[in-house]
Amino acid sequence: MLPILTRLRVPAGFLLAGLYIWLARPTWPLWLVGIGLAFLGMLFRGWAAGHVLKNDRLAVTGPYSFTRHPLYLGSFVIGLGFSLAGSSLTILVLFLACFFLMYGPAMRAEEEHLNQLFPLRYPDYRKTVPFFLPTRWPTGRDPAPFSLQHYRRNREYRVLLGFAAALGLLLWKSWRF
Repeated sequence: MLPILTRLRVPAGFLLAGLYIWLARPTWPLWLVGIGLAFLGMLFRGWAAGHVLKNDRLAVTGPYSFTRHPLYLGSFVIGLGFSLAGSSLTILVLFLACFFLMYGPAMRAEEEHLNQLFPLRYPDYRKTVPFFLPTRWPTGRDPAPFSLQHYRRNREYRVLLGFAAALGLLLWKSWRF
């Protein structure tokens, strides 16, 4: 059942977006806090996208030195921020339940995939870098800087477009209602 939930992430996201627009009751204080948090999540995701070359090399620099799943962590922070901005406990509970039911198994599957792709490097990386929440400050210099080319190749600009669309809808709902 869990692999099915993992595959339903994108369609479920659209369904949740519709529910979000319907249930959101934005208030300015929570809106400001939530949008600020979502913006930080988007920046973190963008930073991660500029360090990863999926399936080509093991990303261990930048945000990958803090957490093994910075793209998912960024998505979590974005979702948490927009949940707060919507000022609805129902939205927050739905988001948290869906995130952990769908993305938890996806992260585990990704770990297995990376272990198969990089059997010599991944076990050591896995031992030293936290799974999801950063718990330490990495040591050493970051040998691979952020790459705008990687950011584009990973199509991370779509997250920026989604952020702008969600922000616009929230502004519209705040003004309209």
